[in-house]
Parts: sequence; structure tokens; C-alpha cells
Amino acid sequence: MRGVLRTGRYLALFLLVCFFLMPVYALLVTALKDPASVSVVRMWELPSSFSLENFRIVWPDLQEGFVNSLLLAIPASLVSAMLGAANGFVLSKWRFPGADFVFPLILFGMFIPYQAILIPMYRTMQSANLVGGLDGLIIVHVIYGLPITTLIFRSYFTGLSDEVIEAAKVDGAGMLRTFFFVALPIAPPAFAVALIWQFTSAWNDFLFGVLLTSREFWPITVALNNIAGGQTVPFNQAMASALLASLPTLLVYVLLGRFFMRGLMAGALKG
Repeated sequence: MRGVLRTGRYLALFLLVCFFLMPVYALLVTALKDPASVSVVRMWELPSSFSLENFRIVWPDLQEGFVNSLLLAIPASLVSAMLGAANGFVLSKWRFPGADFVFPLILFGMFIPYQAILIPMYRTMQSANLVGGLDGLIIVHVIYGLPITTLIFRSYFTGLSDEVIEAAKVDGAGMLRTFFFVALPIAPPAFAVALIWQFTSAWNDFLFGVLLTSREFWPITVALNNIAGGQTVPFNQAMASALLASLPTLLVYVLLGRFFMRGLMAGALKG
């Protein structure tokens, strides 16, 4: 009886996975078909011959946005993760007056919707001459990512033994040396979670990108919207554009995914 239940469970999970992957299948087979063989009625059919023509057609329209998004997502992810690591270490291992108030205050930023701060954010960036390029957009993503990265690293460093910190103090290490030479070397899983989260958030950003950047600095999401949102664009080109736009985040997950669950679960059973 137990074997039957296990088989039924795996079968149900397999069917759910297939259902979930149906849009991915449609995207892949449509993007890889020859443009002449693309039609709505034959959307689910495998291509008779694989073609990269759709990618060649859409790449000139995506290239500039692709580069802009890389220039946005990489520094925003790295800076936000590093600042979150510093915040998380201090809030978990270096107690100071008001720490119990500072941490909830930082976390409060996670619950502020984007729409609520669009006007004051734009006015602030405009007064600081940070509208039009990527620098203002990077700053916005770093600041908006600090609550979640702080939470990730605080949870992770909670699992770091207090005896290790005390031993570093006995050896004469201050807060900065302990952070750089004790905490950071053991934190790759937490960095993986923070980088995946922040890179995905910055790469997929549309609202801030269209608001804070001029046309030559539009991220790839704006370029993708201009292609997929047109009424005359064949959907095979829209599929190819979406596939190209998803490749960097997919690569980040492939490279860092093995650390993801380890970083998420760290500190869950302590503190």
C-alpha cells in the first residue's frame, strides 16, 4: 500500500511539473522554429528543423538593453550583498544600543510597495541629478535590496558560533577584521542567495528602469516590452526575445543554485 501511495505521489508531482513547464516548452519550440513554419495551430509541434533566425532578427533590438541590464544588475547585486553582509554581521554578532529597533526598521523597507515611493524617489533622484543614466537606478536597487539581504545574512550569521567571535577578539581582531577574515570566508551560501535574489530583481526591473533612465540606458525589460508589446511583431520573435532576456538569470541560478537552499536554511534552527 505504501508503494502505491509513493507511486501516486510521484506521478502527481510529475504531472504538475509537466503542466508548469508547458509555457517553457511553447517558448523553446517556437523560438527555435524557422519563421516560415510558425503558426498558432502548430505551436505545440516540434520544429522540423532548428533555426536561429528569430534570434538574429531580434538581437539588434535587444543588444543595447542587454548590456545596460548587465551594467545595472551586476554592481547592484554585488554592492547590495556586501552591505547586507555587513549589516547582518553587526546585527547578529555585535550588539549595540538600539539594535533591536534598527533591525525591524530595516526590515520595514521590505513591505513598502514600489508604487508608494515612486514620486518622492523620482523627485529625490532628480534633485541629485541622478535621472537619465544607470547610476541612479543602481542606487535605487541597492537601497531597496538592503532589507532582504540584511535579513539573509543576519539569519546566516546567527548560526556562527559565538566562541569563534570571542576567539577572534582574544586574538586582537576588531569588528572589521572579524567580519572580513572570519565571517565572510564562511558565507558563500548566503552570498549565493543574496546575489540570486538581487540579480533577478534588478534584471527583471521595468518600473524603475522606464522611470529613471533615458532611452539609451533603458534595461532589457523595456526593450522586451517594446518588442513583445507591438501589435505587428510575430510571436516567434517575442518568444525568442523572452528566451534571450531570461538567459542571464538562468545562468546565475545554474552557477549558484547549489548554494541556494543551504543559504536559505542557515540559521533557521537557531536564534
